[in-house]
Amino acid sequence: MPSTPSTIPETRVISPSPSLSDRSDARDGYFAPVTRSASRRQQDGSVPRRTRSPPDETPSRSSTRQRRPARRSNPKIPASPPATNGSTNGFLSPTKVSDTLRDLSRSPSPLGLIPLHSRYRSFIHRHEIPRKVLHVSIGFLTLHLYSRGIQTLQITPVLFSALVPIAVTDIVRHRSEKVNKFYVRTLGALMRETEVSGYNGVIWYLLGAYVVLRFFPKDVGVMGVLLLSWCDTAASTFGRMYGRYTPRLRQGKSLAGTAAAWLVGVVTAAAFWGWFVPYMGAFPNDPEGSFMFTGSLNLFPNCVRSLVGWDAVETSSTTITGPLALGVMSVVSGFVAAGSEFIDLWSWDDNFTIPVLSGLGLWGFLKVFG
Repeated sequence: MPSTPSTIPETRVISPSPSLSDRSDARDGYFAPVTRSASRRQQDGSVPRRTRSPPDETPSRSSTRQRRPARRSNPKIPASPPATNGSTNGFLSPTKVSDTLRDLSRSPSPLGLIPLHSRYRSFIHRHEIPRKVLHVSIGFLTLHLYSRGIQTLQITPVLFSALVPIAVTDIVRHRSEKVNKFYVRTLGALMRETEVSGYNGVIWYLLGAYVVLRFFPKDVGVMGVLLLSWCDTAASTFGRMYGRYTPRLRQGKSLAGTAAAWLVGVVTAAAFWGWFVPYMGAFPNDPEGSFMFTGSLNLFPNCVRSLVGWDAVETSSTTITGPLALGVMSVVSGFVAAGSEFIDLWSWDDNFTIPVLSGLGLWGFLKVFG
């Protein structure tokens, strides 16, 4: 039977048009059509209407993806390199903000000028083992020459003979790039990288030893070289190892390094004047006045005693001898060693200032109380 155009099948489902509220809620998205029964239940309130969640309650998937950090292939590798203040110093180590407690025990020399320093960073650059071995050996060489009866005035011509060619070589290498490269390649293990463009520390070492052995008495001159050889090495070693745990006294000097210099100075003076000198005894060729410390110290200087008017009988009560005098002399030597290592004299090299200041300190003390 032919159907009329006005006949509508009963099984056809027509989606209802969204209400005004639905259109306002769905202006940013699209809701799928619902059946009549579902629409009736929503109108009755038995089933909650599907609405979009507020933006501040449930973040969208796209925003979640944007907030998620980028995945790294290896979690142990940092995502970005550490900040270096955006500047470099031209060497392997970038310039960074100075950390006082960490930089105390590090070498002040840069890194990247001498190939051996870059290859053996811990052995040569940071701890300076070859340089310190040479530094310490000079003290033992001095005691060996002393034991053979060689006087200080016999050593000074040898020091001057070595000083002149080394200083001339340093001047020449600073004028020739090829000579400087060969010099650095040959003696790089014994150099600091600051000496590539500056003067070698051996020059100041020889000059300081020459002055203290030439112009001071025998025992004071030898002690000046020993304090340079051992106290300076102890201060550098313990300062780099434990300087970060102690207060900083000044730039590049920590309490740990200064205390190590004082302790080594006390032990060195006690061993030299208390055991080595008595064991070796006097030599036939010792000049007059070779020893300023002879085992006794005056509590009051001669000028004070003469001013007060004490006679010779009363003088014996103001003099200390034996182990007490040796102990006082050792403690004073420790303070002289620590002070000469600590003082910065016009930014001169400490290989020159330590023996000279040590000699002046010991000579002045013994001149007054000896």
